[in-house]
Amino acid sequence: MAPMRTLPALAAAVLAAPVPTPIGVGPLYHPPAHGPSAAVVACRDAPLRGGLRVHVELFAGKRVVIVPAGVGLRAPTFRLGNVVAARCRATVWTTDPTGVVWFDRGGTSLGTVFSVWGQPLSPARLAGFRGAVSVFVNGARRDVDPRRLALHDGDEIVLEVGGWVPPHESFRFPPRG
Repeated sequence: MAPMRTLPALAAAVLAAPVPTPIGVGPLYHPPAHGPSAAVVACRDAPLRGGLRVHVELFAGKRVVIVPAGVGLRAPTFRLGNVVAARCRATVWTTDPTGVVWFDRGGTSLGTVFSVWGQPLSPARLAGFRGAVSVFVNGARRDVDPRRLALHDGDEIVLEVGGWVPPHESFRFPPRG
């Protein structure tokens, strides 16, 4: 049995450990990526790797909602589930289904991501789910309309509806390029 002085440290480690969260089942938890509509979103020829990025995690009913590869891309080419080429891209885009969202410039909002994606976002709506949307940035709760949340390079953004999942404080991004 562990000595008493190590139990608080063990308890803290257990509470800080990532909580494995299952991916939701069904189309609401796997929304499709939509390429830029010419009438709504500008699409330009630009590199897919490079620029700024955030990690976006979505939870509904204590289940993961996938942010798919191909958001903001017209005519993407996939290899093993990842985008390797596209005809053109919007100012926000995804190349894999990990929640990493690339964007061109500061001042871009989370609302832009959802608009380009073609999914609803509001204080009471998260993609196909309804209910109060909780917003966390780098593990800290933010009392903000999620559409107006400004994206900052390297941030970990967690949105939750219908239950609480301990939000991550950070994300280890893969190397650029």
